[in-house]
This record gives sequence, structure tokens and C-alpha cells, in this order.
Amino acid sequence: MKTKKYVLACDLKDEVELIKKYEEYHREVWPEIIKSIHEVGVLNMEIYRTGNRLIMLMETQHDFSFEMKTKADRQNLKVQEWESLMQQYQQAIPSAKNGEKWTPMDKIFDLKNT
Repeated sequence: MKTKKYVLACDLKDEVELIKKYEEYHREVWPEIIKSIHEVGVLNMEIYRTGNRLIMLMETQHDFSFEMKTKADRQNLKVQEWESLMQQYQQAIPSAKNGEKWTPMDKIFDLKNT
């Protein structure tokens, strides 16, 4: 199966207790959220943190689109509840477009292609 990869960045509000709480939520993500992620074609998702910067790696089915995910998320009340909760902890990176929380990153190097 052909897949796609995405890398996105987001910042956390730079407060120790908020970062700690955010990580606690991500150790036990609600089952409804996990289910919704799989339903839109996300095969794997990892989030890494350094300081207050988050990096998300996503591997998706080839036909995945952020537009499709956004539409599905808007129709899912549990996802809306989760996103509202996470909004307390997250903020856009400085280079984000208006209204963008997770900002796509451009690949600038790939060892396989050297």
C-alpha cells in the first residue's frame, strides 16, 4: 500500500505545569480520538517535544487529505471536545498562517535521495 508522510509543528504554551498536563493527556488519549484518527486514514502518528515545541509525524493512506480530516473532525462531538481541551495548552508557531494550529513542515533533506 502506498502511503504519505506529513510532519507538522505546534507550540505549547511555555508553562511547566501546562506542558506536564498536556503530556499526561497524551499518555491516555481518549479511545474515541484514536478511533477518529484511524477512520480518516491515519496509519501512524507520533508526537515529539523539545522545550515547548511539538513535532507530529503522520503516516497516512495515500488518499488521506487534511480537508477530509477537518470535515470529519467537525462532525465528531468527542473530537471537538478534545480539541477544545487541547486548545488550553497549544499555540501556533510564529510562522503559522492565520487560524493554523499545526503547521505543515517542508522536507528539505532526505538521506535516501543522496
